Amino acid sequence: MDHRTRDEQPDSGLTARTNTAIREALDGRRRGAALLLPFAGPAVVVSVAYMDPGNFATNIQAGARYGYALLWVVLLANAVAMLFQSLSAKLGIVTGRNLAELCRQRLPSPLVWLMWAISEIAAMATDLAEFLGGAIGLALLLHLPLIVGMAVTAVVTYGLLLFERAGFRPLELAIGALVGIIGLCYLVEMFIAPIRWPEVFRHVVTPSLPDARAVTIAVGIIGATVMPHALFLHSGLTQSRGLAHSDADRAKLLRFSNIEVMIALTIAGLVNMAMVIMASAAFHQGDPDVAEIATAYRTLVPLLGAAAASIFLLSLIASGISSSVVGTMAGQLIMQGFVGFQTPLWLRRAITMVPSFVVVGLGVDATQALIMSQVVLSLALPFPMIALVWFTSRRDVMGVHRNPPLTALCAVTGAIVVVALNVVLVLQELGVAIPGVS
Repeated sequence: MDHRTRDEQPDSGLTARTNTAIREALDGRRRGAALLLPFAGPAVVVSVAYMDPGNFATNIQAGARYGYALLWVVLLANAVAMLFQSLSAKLGIVTGRNLAELCRQRLPSPLVWLMWAISEIAAMATDLAEFLGGAIGLALLLHLPLIVGMAVTAVVTYGLLLFERAGFRPLELAIGALVGIIGLCYLVEMFIAPIRWPEVFRHVVTPSLPDARAVTIAVGIIGATVMPHALFLHSGLTQSRGLAHSDADRAKLLRFSNIEVMIALTIAGLVNMAMVIMASAAFHQGDPDVAEIATAYRTLVPLLGAAAASIFLLSLIASGISSSVVGTMAGQLIMQGFVGFQTPLWLRRAITMVPSFVVVGLGVDATQALIMSQVVLSLALPFPMIALVWFTSRRDVMGVHRNPPLTALCAVTGAIVVVALNVVLVLQELGVAIPGVS
C-alpha cells in the first residue's frame, strides 16, 4: 500500500490553526458543525469546475433549443461527477499522492506521456472556456471591448492566485465566496423566470434525445460537468489535508470528504439545472435559436428585465474568474504530477491565456468556441476516469480502502456511459447514421 510518511507528506498550505482543528476532529474532540468545518474546502474549490462558463454555454443552448428535455443529462452528469470526485478525493487521502503522480509512478512511460499531452490539451480547453466566459461577462456588464474584458479578467484571476502565498485557506475562502455569489444569483433568477415546474420534474427523470444536435449538446454537458482537470485536482487538494496516523483516521477523513462532496456538488448540480430551467423559461417558446451568451443577455433584458440580465452577467463573471483560478491550479498540479516540475505561476497563466486571445483575434464566435471546448473535455475525460477506477480498485494501492464491488460497478458504468456518448458524437461528426438520434 502506497502511503507517505510524515516527512514525505507535502505541505498542505493550511494554517496551524486549521491543522490543529483537523487533528482535534480526527481525535473525537469536536462535535457538530465544528467537526466538519476544518475539512471544508477541497470539494468547494472543485465544485467551481461544475459551474464554469462552459456550463453556461451548453446549458443555455440546451434550455433554449430543447426546453426542459435535457435536464436528465444534467442529473446524470452530476451523479457521475459525485462518484468520481469522491474517488479522486479518496485516492489523495489514502495514498498521499495525486492521480497524476500515481500515473507517472505506475503506468508505462508511453502511456504517461500520452495522458500528459491529452491532459494539457484539456487544461487549455478548460481555460479557454473559463477565461472567455469571465471576459464576456465583464465586457457586456461594463460595456467594454472583449479584449479589454479579457485583460481585466487576467489581472483579477492572477491577483486571486496570489492569495495562495498567504496559505491555501484564504484562497479557499475567496473561491467559496464566488461560489456563493453564483448560487445566490441563480436562486434569485428562479423567482423571476416563469417556470413550469411539473415539466421540470418530469424531464429530470425522463431520458430523451430529440435529435442529433441534442447528442452534441448532451456530450457538451457531460464535458462541462465531469471535467478532467477536476479529477486530477481533487486528489491533489486532499493528499496532504490532515495527516492520517492510521486506517481509522483515513476512514474518518473519507467520511468527512464524502459529506463535503455531496453538499458541494449537489449545490453545483442545482445551479446547472437552474441554468437550463432559466434558459428554457426565457427562450424556448419565443427564441429557441439563442445560442450565444451575449444574445442571451440582450434577449433577457426585454423578457425578464434589466435586473435579471445583470444578475445573469454577475454570475457569469464570478464563474469565469473563480474557475479560471481553479483551472490554473489544476494545470500546475497536472504538470508537476506527470513530468515532475512546475512552471512559474505567471508563465502558466500566460500560456493558458494564449488560445483565448487567438480565438478572439481570429474572429471565432466566442460562445461556439466555449461549446467545442466542452466537447474536447468530454473526449479527454475517459483517460482520468479509467485511471481513477483502476487505482482505487487495487488493493496494493488502496489497501482496505479499495473500492467495494458495488462502487467499482457504478464507476465502470459511469465511464462506459461517457465513452459511449463520445463514440456517438464521433460517429455523428463522421456522418454515420445513428438510429434514434440521426
